[in-house]
Order: sequence, then C-alpha cells, then structure tokens
Amino acid sequence: MTYRDMTASEWRKYYQYFLVTSVFLAGISGVFPIHSAHAETQESPKSSDKTSSKNDAIIVTGRPLFKTANGFSVNDIGGGLIQKETETRSVSHISTDFIQKQAPTANAFDLVAMLPGANVTSSDPLGFSTQTNITIRGLSGDAIGYVLEGMPLNDVAYYTGYPTQFADSENYQQIGLAQGSADLDSPVLNAAGGVMNLNFRKPADKMGGYADFSYGSYNTNRQFLRFDMGEIGHSGVKGFVSYSHARTDNWRGAGYDEKQHVDFKFLKEWGQDSHVSLLGTWNKGITSYYPQVDKQSWKENGISGSNNLASRYNVNNDAAGSDYWRLYRAPEEIFYLAAPIDVRLASNLKLKVTPYGQWDRGNVPAGSTLNNSGLWNGTEAIAGTINLPNATDGTATVRSNYTQRSARAGVNASATWSLKNHDLTLGYWFDYSADKEQNSFTPVDSNGYASNLWADRHSTLIKMPDGSPLLGTNNRTHTYVNAVYLGDHMTFLQNRLTFDIGFKEVIMTRHGYNYLPGSQHKANFSTSEPLPRLGLRYQIDSKSHVFFSASTNFRTADETALYNSYDPTSGDIIVNGNKNLKNEYSVSEELGYRYSDALVTGSLTLFNYNFSNRQLQTVIVQNGSHIQSTINAGNQISRGVDFEIGLAPWHHISPYLSGEYLYTRQTSDLTVGDDLLPTKGKRAVRSPAFQGSLGVTYDDHHFFGMASVKYTGSQYGSFMNDEKIPAYVTGNISVGYRFTQEAFLKHPEIRLNFINIGNNHYLSGIASPTANAQDTVGRNGTVISGSAPQYYIGGGFAVLASLSSAF
Repeated sequence: MTYRDMTASEWRKYYQYFLVTSVFLAGISGVFPIHSAHAETQESPKSSDKTSSKNDAIIVTGRPLFKTANGFSVNDIGGGLIQKETETRSVSHISTDFIQKQAPTANAFDLVAMLPGANVTSSDPLGFSTQTNITIRGLSGDAIGYVLEGMPLNDVAYYTGYPTQFADSENYQQIGLAQGSADLDSPVLNAAGGVMNLNFRKPADKMGGYADFSYGSYNTNRQFLRFDMGEIGHSGVKGFVSYSHARTDNWRGAGYDEKQHVDFKFLKEWGQDSHVSLLGTWNKGITSYYPQVDKQSWKENGISGSNNLASRYNVNNDAAGSDYWRLYRAPEEIFYLAAPIDVRLASNLKLKVTPYGQWDRGNVPAGSTLNNSGLWNGTEAIAGTINLPNATDGTATVRSNYTQRSARAGVNASATWSLKNHDLTLGYWFDYSADKEQNSFTPVDSNGYASNLWADRHSTLIKMPDGSPLLGTNNRTHTYVNAVYLGDHMTFLQNRLTFDIGFKEVIMTRHGYNYLPGSQHKANFSTSEPLPRLGLRYQIDSKSHVFFSASTNFRTADETALYNSYDPTSGDIIVNGNKNLKNEYSVSEELGYRYSDALVTGSLTLFNYNFSNRQLQTVIVQNGSHIQSTINAGNQISRGVDFEIGLAPWHHISPYLSGEYLYTRQTSDLTVGDDLLPTKGKRAVRSPAFQGSLGVTYDDHHFFGMASVKYTGSQYGSFMNDEKIPAYVTGNISVGYRFTQEAFLKHPEIRLNFINIGNNHYLSGIASPTANAQDTVGRNGTVISGSAPQYYIGGGFAVLASLSSAF
C-alpha cells in the first residue's frame, strides 16, 4: 500500500505514531545532549532566561527610532509589517509602526490582511460591520484561535472571533499571526488555522493622555480618549483606561452602526521577570445588516436595489415589510476580564497563571411574518389563536429574534523549569461556559417599530395562549474543557539547534438541554483527543535559519448542530440536531527558511495539511435570522507556500511584499441525502489559489504615508466547483504629518486614510457555501438539486480624516 492509498484514519494514526515516537527520541537525546566544540555561539529565544557567561559578547544593531504621539516607535522593517522571528513554526507580527498609519476604525482582521495566508472578507470599508471573516491558508475564522494576553476570545458556541470587539487599534502593542498552529499553552480548541495573539501596550511611566478624533465618509465620526495614570502612589502599579465612541452610516442601503468601547490595563512589575496585570475590554454596539447575495442578484443589482434592505416600512411590498432595515439592527454587549500573572519563583523556575472571565449578550434579529393561527410550539400544535397586532387576513409582519446569553470563566496555569539545556513546561487549562439561545418573536407596529431590541423582556414578546413566549429555538448548553499539556524546549550545539516537543490531551464535554416539546430533551456530547507536536530550528549562521514543525489539531461542530430547531408556522424541523457528529482532526507540517540582516528580513514556508471530517463554517437562515453553523465537508488536503520580505528604511522608504500559493483538494465525496455528490478531486471552497500583498511606507518622522495593494484570487462557493467569485484587487493609501511640540500637545498628528481607492465593487467572500450550485447527478444516479451560494459584498470607497495628539 502506498501513501496515496492510505485513508484519513490511517493517516491520522500514522502521524500520531510518528509524533509520539519523535517525542520519545527527543527525550532520549535530551538525556544525552549533543555538544560541538566548533559550533558558533548563537542566542536562543530562551537564552534571556539564563545567566550569561563573562565571555559572552552582546552586539546590538539597529536604526534610529522616533516616538510618535501615541508613544510608539517608527521606522520598523517593512513599515512594521515584518520582524525577525525565531520560532520553530511559521509566525508573522505587525507592530505599531504599521498600525498607527491605518484608519483608527480598522479592526484586528483588517490590520493583519496583508500578512501571508490571510484573506479577509469584509462587508464595509471602515471595519464597523460584524459581518466579516478571515481565512488562513483557506481555513475559516472559526478554525483560528484568538488570544488576548493569555485570555481566549473565541465565541463560546461558534468558535468565531469578533474583531470589532477585541480592542481599539490605538491600544495594540503588536498583533501576531501564527499561520500553522497555536502555542502549546494557548487556551484554544479550534486552531487548525493557527492563532492570533493580541497584546495591549504597556501603561506609561508618567501621567498623561492621548486623544484621537476622526471624521469621514458616510458621516463617520469617532472619538478616542486614553488616560495614563503613571505610577499610582508608590505602589509600583501603572495603568491606563481608554474610551471610544464611533458611528457610521451604512455605505450601501439604509442603516447605521454605533458602538462604545472601553479598554484598560493595570500592571505591576518586580524582581527578575515577574509581573501581574489586570486587563479588560467592554464593548457595546448596534450594527445594521448588509444582505448577502447570490451571483444572479449580484449580476442584476450590484450594490443597489434588492441587494439592500428597504429604507421605508411598507407592508404592501413583496416582502410584506419584513425587509425593513430597522428589523435587522443587531445589538451586542461583551465584557472580557483577565489577570495574567508571571512570577519567577527561582532562577530556574517560572510560574504563569491566567484566570479570566467573560460575559456576553446579543440579538441577531430579522424581519419575518407569522399567522395568528395554525402555529406550533416545537412539535406540539398550538390550539386557538395568538394576538398579532396589525395583522391583515390573519398574517402580520414580526421581528424574529435570535438571542444569545453567555458566561464564561477559566484558568490557564503552567510552570516552566529550566535544567541545563532543557526548559520543561507542565500546564493545565480549565474552561467552563454557559450559553443560552432562544428564537423569539416581537410584534411590529404600523410604522415598522418593534420594541425592546435586546428581546430580553417577556412582556414585549409574542405569546402563546397560555402566556408563555412563542419560540422556535430554546436551549441551554454547559461546556467543560479540561486540558493537560507537557512540553520541552531543548537547545543543542551551543544553541544552534532548537528542539521543541509537546503533548496536549484535551477533554471537552457539552451538557445540552432543548426545552422545546419534541423527541429531543438532552443533547450531551463528550470527546477527548491526544495532540502531539514537535518543532525544530537550526541556525545556519547569524543571519539565517531553517525550521520544521508538525502539529495536530481538532475541533467539534458548532453548538447549534446539537439541537433540533423548528418552524413555528408548521412544526417542521429546520435543523436536525445530531450529538454523534465526528470531530475534525488535522495534521499539519511546515518547512521554512528565514533570513534577517540589517537591510532585509524575509521568510519562505512550505506547508501541508491533512483533514478528516473537515468542519466548514456557514450561515443558515432560521426563521429569518442569519446564524452561524457548520457542515461536515469530508476529508481534504491543503498544501502550498507562503513568503514575506521587508526592507529596512532606505531614505525613509520601507517596502514589504507577501504572497501565498495554495493547492487544495477534497479527498472524499460529500454525502447528500441518500447519495454521494462527486466532490472528490474538487478544490476546497474559500481557498484562492494565489493571493499577494505589496506595501510601501515613507516616514521621515514628520511626513509619512503608506500605499498598499492586495490581490485575492478567485474562490469557489460550492463543493462541486460549479460556481465561483472572480479575483479582485483593492488598494489603500494613508498620508499624514506629525508636528513638533505645540504647547502642552506632544507631537500632534493629522492623517488621511483612503480605503478602496479604486472604488471597486466586488464580492469579497463566501458567506454560505453550498454542496452544488447546479443540479448534479450523484454517484448513485440521484439528481441532486442545486442551491445558490451566498456571498458578501466588499466595502466601497471611503475617506477618513483623523487628528490626534498626546498630552
């Protein structure tokens, strides 16, 4: 049997044996370390934790740096889009040199869009809309971990991240994107697509502040104010608190977005590499909906007409008024809190503990219609009629609510013991979450107004004759995660060879309860997965090294896949719950080369993935509300190459270039009903074969600017590859000027950001992939009806002017 004949389960076992054997052999080599008398001494990433010998020479090279009003340095390599990396896996970082030149409204996805492998799907140009997604090497946003200084940010139920809620861009110190795998100690479950690590800036040593005011296209206005407290008394504690408010009209169609945001961080440092901090984020916003479109409606209407929601309420139109924009306004409020603790207990022993908590509430509403009779509560018919204000012939327009209330708490703790050439890590992660989701309905008055946007008061909801709310979904889920991990970071050949091995055992349990009448009451699910990994790095010389990594990942289906959901107008099941869903399991390998000197920094990475039971993110419509879900896309392979290169400033100019070639193939047919759709050998959805970015930055400490362009190749929207969206190109420009000290103002700055300068109208990504867009004959001869994929429309042209200063 050749490797081409191996099944997905055989591949999985093979790689597990391979990685476990490698871990064992690495442990043997650690007991008998290899030394070379002729090896050139190189500094390892962990060497800063060890005591240097008297003969060690420290050579520092660098460029003149300039502090901006926000307290950050400029003139980084590639304009802040690349830096020297030393890890045994692929990773890219952006610094504040790049971030501070972007529009202040840009979210975390927007900020990493130029990095290799990153494909960002957006619905508006300024980063307000929550209808956004990111794929890394073709893996969607729910396959990526999001971590803020050790605290997980992924949604409890759907694994996705909501970048508009993470932090204000002025408060980021840096953002790291590991394209292939998460750190061993990362508190994430779904990181086949890597991890995004976010870090807040350190509080300033002295009291001061920073303000930023912006105004631009679509009546966009934003105000940001941060207060640095300096050292509080003589406690050694420093802190900052920031507040922002922003509002913008929809760039197409009716509606507007508005949000308030608070970030804070308090920090105390002491001794040798010990510190504790308290940090958090609060975000409250209301966003309007941008309808997704199919190819036919895009061809006929583009960014106009029926591809937008109605600006006026009209019960006599084809949608009976259910397309009125106010019925789709979605509120969301979230609070994150963490207290990362790093303590040096001894010269060779370090303890790291991160307790955290989260709270969230929101509503994803939509316009719909209901009859006042013939309704169902789950599988039970409702006797009599219900009260529907403004009903015509027994039918009324209503707002369908899909509400989520979540609470989450956890702790991630690890100890690292340094022994000779070993850094041994032992850790444990516990996470508990409770999530309640309901699909309720709210009456609409003659003006299209539906009260209580949060849908959290029963008195405002449509009720059944017995007085209880009419619901299409009503469930609660308790999720428990227990993970134990063990790793060893080893150095050999006088630090030229680095070897990382690790093992993580993850146990996840969901206790679910479906409160609607029907055959399903409990929906319990439990799984356990062993996840071995390894990494190697060999320093060729002072400027270059090669690295190799192999890792395993898994994820379960979204929480919604567990439950039956019902249509209250018929009692029909909309979603069939399944508690026996198979986990996605993946094995990935990377082989890369990095080079860095005083002028050039770059990397080239080859990667390969094997997936079984690929869980693919999609959007489903449930009683009008658009909610996230997953489908089992079968088995898949993905392989390709990433590269990035940046130059140090030359006459104040710093260029950056990145790109990716991606080859994907589905390696199994897709089950549809009682037949098989012939998808084997087809390309994966959301996987452009090529994408590339080019950025050029100019900064002489007063005048500055950046021009960037991004090319994204065509992407299939169906598993049968019978429909795709074309390639597109977008470009952005930012220009500005920093003044010298003006009275109490420190380096005030004015900036203009031009987004999508070509005003391209394009489909930016796939919202809802389908099995086949056209009718297709299955393997067993059944005609499988096609259904049109739904796509996001990318944001149009926008200009934003900003005035900022420290004080």
